[in-house]
Amino acid sequence: MKITDLKKNMGSFSLEIDHLDIEPGKIHGLAGHNGCGKTILLKTIMGILEPDKGTIDLEGLNHRSMTMMMQRPYLLHGSVYENVIYPLKLRNMEVDQAEVDRLLERAGLLAQKNQYARSLSSGERQKLSFLRAIIFRPEFIIMDETLSNMDPDSEKIITDMIKEIQETDPVTWLIVTHQTQRRDDLCDVIHYMEKGRIINETA
Repeated sequence: MKITDLKKNMGSFSLEIDHLDIEPGKIHGLAGHNGCGKTILLKTIMGILEPDKGTIDLEGLNHRSMTMMMQRPYLLHGSVYENVIYPLKLRNMEVDQAEVDRLLERAGLLAQKNQYARSLSSGERQKLSFLRAIIFRPEFIIMDETLSNMDPDSEKIITDMIKEIQETDPVTWLIVTHQTQRRDDLCDVIHYMEKGRIINETA
């Protein structure tokens, strides 16, 4: 994905990205203080917000092969299982029951499979949101503070699952987290933002 001369005004705030290259198959981090424009950039990439100017070249991706996880995940009415398989039903994809159970067990949620999803704890909700994001095997995944509100064990489960995916069938990730040690350990490239602009990147 290549972003060029992107501009988006939101009230008095202006997002201006001269150039951002998101290399496929890599884990990209997006860093910066609150209010620097990270979430506006993510929503613009996902098509939730329309850019005022500039181009976002998805390089063959489409929005059915992309997904975004928010800090406060929206859960459907219904069970944990129904929430996990929702992206498959939305895309008319076959449900592999064994794979669903494997993912639920890997995330420590198998015992809650038939539980009402909105009764889960905040950390469990984040894990469910993660499973719902990966179940249809997207090519591009955005995580906006998904690792927040998790206990250390749950956080490790998710980061280990990300690493496992990258070892077997790499996808492209764009991850926002204020947990610098976890971000630095996980990401191949980190893009730093300040006042609506990309100011640096490290690999």
